[in-house]
Amino acid sequence: MTVTDTRALRDAFGRFATGVTVLTTREADGTPRGFTANSFTSVSLEPPLVLVCIGSNALSGPAFCAAPHFAINVLGAAQKDTATLFASRSDEKFERTDWYPGLHDLPILPGAIATLVCARHNLVEAGDHVILIGEVLETAIDDGPALGYHRGGFITI
Repeated sequence: MTVTDTRALRDAFGRFATGVTVLTTREADGTPRGFTANSFTSVSLEPPLVLVCIGSNALSGPAFCAAPHFAINVLGAAQKDTATLFASRSDEKFERTDWYPGLHDLPILPGAIATLVCARHNLVEAGDHVILIGEVLETAIDDGPALGYHRGGFITI
């Protein structure tokens, strides 16, 4: 694809409104890691599987590919600052936001409208991303509007 074609493709992808999540895990030494993702979807109810796509050049990609567990925090409309923070390359993400340890000591973000704790089920290389498939072990939900992403900006769903 040419640069023009790639831009058109990104614009086409951006027309699909999505929810916004923050994925969290721990490195082998216990350091918490996390990033913002809108490429999340359910895969199966039996077994309970979800997937998320991680850019091959993502700083936290190796930690997520190696970790046996990860959490998906589905952000609420009031969590735009959290989404922006975890989309950054900041080394202080967990120092600059509230969180608590959940199942398997995974960082969980208060205020999320849903949280799914997962065990790594499979990794699939796909183009310039890795598809991380997780088996859902535990869920929690809360009420409230969702944070969405559409055409390059945040929206309330």
